Amino acid sequence: MLKYKQKAGKHSWQEVSGMKINEVSKMYDITADTLRYYERIGLIPTVNRNESGIRDYTETDCNWVNFAKCMRAAGISVESLIEYVALFQQGDKTRAARKEILIEERAKLLERMAQMQETLDKLNYKIDNYYKCVEFEDTKLK
Repeated sequence: MLKYKQKAGKHSWQEVSGMKINEVSKMYDITADTLRYYERIGLIPTVNRNESGIRDYTETDCNWVNFAKCMRAAGISVESLIEYVALFQQGDKTRAARKEILIEERAKLLERMAQMQETLDKLNYKIDNYYKCVEFEDTKLK
């Protein structure tokens, strides 16, 4: 497995056997509590534990964390992601259902992006015309 290291402002990947929760937390800028929560609710698959009972994150586990973080940042629902992970764990027979979830969530994301673009356009218009509007209102008050 590759492990992310940051030392003296430099970033690099290093081969390791597993990562503890605090390392994964730092790597993905997610609290350890959030990682535990993601695992508890099924947002990521169960992480194996070492002989001491400590979570031992593999590269695959880290890929799931990265996926969950990315999808949540995009506004994908927790429920859809939990369903996707549960289906994934059932194997190849669920590929079509998993793809359908992704297609549905992409459509929702595209709609949100269109709404955000409309809002951005309005903000840009207001900013671009801000002083014109302020000057006009100032002349009306005089």
